[in-house]
Amino acid sequence: MACLALFCCFGVFANASGQNNYWQQKADYEMAIDFDVTTHRYTGSQKLKYTNNSPDTLTKVFYHLYLNAFQPGSQMDVRSRTIADPDARVGDRIASLSQDEIGYQKIKSLTQNGKALKYTEQGTILEVSLDQPILPRTTHVFDMEFDAQVPLQIRRTGRNSKEGIDYSMSQWYPKMSEYDIEGWHANPYIAREFHGVWGDFDVKISIDSRYVVGGTGYLQNADKIGHGYSKKKITHKEGSKLTWHFKAPNVHDFVWAADPDYNHDIVRVDDNLELHFFYQNDSTTTATWKDLQSYAVQCFQIMNARYGRYPYKQYSFIQGGDGGMEYPMATLITGSRNLRALVSVSVHEAVHSWFQLLLATNESKYPWMDEGFTNYAQGEVMAELFPPNLSPHAAAYSAYRNFALSGDEEPMTTHADHYNTNKAYSIGSYIKGSLFLPQLSYIIGKEAVDTGMKRYFNEWKFKHPTPTDLKRVMEKVSGIELDWYFDSWIATTQTIDYGIKEVSATGSNTRVILERNGQMPMPLDVVVTYKDGSQENFYIPLEIMRGEKKENLYKKTTLLSDWPWVYTQYEFDIDRSLDQIGQIRIDPSNRMADVFPENNIYPALPDETPRMKGVRK
Repeated sequence: MACLALFCCFGVFANASGQNNYWQQKADYEMAIDFDVTTHRYTGSQKLKYTNNSPDTLTKVFYHLYLNAFQPGSQMDVRSRTIADPDARVGDRIASLSQDEIGYQKIKSLTQNGKALKYTEQGTILEVSLDQPILPRTTHVFDMEFDAQVPLQIRRTGRNSKEGIDYSMSQWYPKMSEYDIEGWHANPYIAREFHGVWGDFDVKISIDSRYVVGGTGYLQNADKIGHGYSKKKITHKEGSKLTWHFKAPNVHDFVWAADPDYNHDIVRVDDNLELHFFYQNDSTTTATWKDLQSYAVQCFQIMNARYGRYPYKQYSFIQGGDGGMEYPMATLITGSRNLRALVSVSVHEAVHSWFQLLLATNESKYPWMDEGFTNYAQGEVMAELFPPNLSPHAAAYSAYRNFALSGDEEPMTTHADHYNTNKAYSIGSYIKGSLFLPQLSYIIGKEAVDTGMKRYFNEWKFKHPTPTDLKRVMEKVSGIELDWYFDSWIATTQTIDYGIKEVSATGSNTRVILERNGQMPMPLDVVVTYKDGSQENFYIPLEIMRGEKKENLYKKTTLLSDWPWVYTQYEFDIDRSLDQIGQIRIDPSNRMADVFPENNIYPALPDETPRMKGVRK
C-alpha cells in the first residue's frame, strides 16, 4: 500500500510539475485594521485581487479563518485532547477559554467584483459560492469586511504570552486557500503547517501609539509615526493611535507583533540586507539579544553562500509566539533563553526563509521538505558558528535509529495533521527528513548534493516545488536515477541494515560476503584498511541507480559490479591475503542510516552485543 500511495502522490506531479507546464495562482492583498488594545479586538477591511492562472474554471473559493481554532470544541481543541501525546503548549487550554479569551474571525460582508456573495463558515474554513465563475487567466476582486478577537496566546498566535509580549499576530486575517494542480487545499487548522498563495501585501495597522510593531514587509511611513528607520521622536497621547503601513512584495503570508516595551535594533548583513531585532527591554533579554545579532549576520552570510541569495532587503527576529515559527521576512521566537539556545532557534527559523518561505512546498503534505531540510541546514550552520562540531547530524541519526526500531514510525507521505502521534510527526519530519540530504550525499556525492541544492533554489524559488521537482534536479546534476530512494525513504518505514556476513581466505586473496538484512536497498562503500596503513574503497552501486556517484573521499576506489536489490547477499574478492587486512568497514563516513551499524565492521568490535537481525521492539 505504501508504494501505491507514493505512486498516487508523486505520479500526479510527474505529469504536471515540470517548469514548462507549471502554473500557480496569485493573490494580492490590501488590508487595513483598526485595533483596540483594551478589548483585544479589531475590525478589518480586505481587498483581494485573485488571479486564476490555472487551466480550470473555479465556481467556489475557500478562505482560512485560523483564529476560529482557538475556541472550545474546535477541531484543534478536540485533536489536542484526544491524541496520545498532546503538545504541552496546547493540552486542554483551549477547552477552558472564556468568551473574552477565545479567538474568532467573523465575516461581515463579502463581494465579488462588487456583487454580494453567499458563504458558509465551517470552523476554520469559509466556503464561498461565487456570483460568476473565475475563468482561466482572469482576475477577480473580492472585498471583505470582518471582525476579529485575539485569543490568549496558546499556539503561535495570541495575546499576553508567558514572556509578557502583548500581541503575536500570525494567522490573523482571512486568507485565501491555495488551489494548485491537486485542487483546493482547504484543510481545517488542526495544529501544524500551512500552504499559501504567492502575492503582494499592502497592510495598514492602526493601534495604540504606545506600541512598537514589527513584522513582514517594509515599513512605508517611518517618518510619520516616528518608528522604524525614523530618528523622529513623537509624543504619545493617552488613547491616541498610529497607523503602521507595511508593504511586502511576492510573499505567501504576513505576520506582525506588537508590544509597548520592544527594543528595536537594526544590523546590516551587507549593502542589500538589514536584520531587525524586536525584543523586550529588560537587562537579561537585552544582553542576550545583543549578542545574538552577530551570529544572525553570519547565518545569513553562510546561507547565501551555500544555498542562494536571500532576495528581500529585510528580515526581522521578533520576540513572541510560543517557541519558534517562521513567516515571510520575519519569525516569532521566545526570547528568554541562554545565548546558544537563542542562536539555535533563530538560525532554525531564519533558515526557513529558504525552505518553505521561498521554496514554498506544501508543508502540510511534505513537512520533511520544510522542517527536515531546515534542520539539516541548521546543523551545518551551527557547526560553523560553534566549532568544533565534526558531526552535526550524529544526534539525528541516533534519534532516527531508535524510533525506527520502536515500531511507531509512520511514512513521511503522511499528511502533517494525520500522524497518529506528535512524536511520529516530529521524528519523521524533522529528524528523518533532515537525514534525507546527508544520506543523499552518500548516494550521489556531496558535491552533487551541494550543486543540486543551489540549482533547486534558483529554479524553484517563489514557486511551490514538490518531491518530484527536487528528484529531477538531483537526477540531472548526478546522472543517477533516484526514484527508488524517494520511494523507500519517504513513502515507507523500511529500514536499512547491511552487514559483513563472512570474511575468509581464498588462496592468496580474501573473500568478503555482505548481506542485506533490511528491506531498503542502498549502494555501499566498503572501505578496507590494510595493515600497512593504506585504504581502498570497494564501491558497489545499485543496479537501479543506472549510474555511479563521483566522489573522491578515498585515495583509491575500486568500482565493483552493480548489486541487484532483490539479492540478499553479495560477494567480492580482495586481491590481498587475509593476514594483510586490518579492518573492513561499511560506510565509515557514517552517512547511511543503517539501523544496526554494529555489524558493519570486521573484525567485530569488542563491545558488540548480540542481536536478532531485523527484529523490531
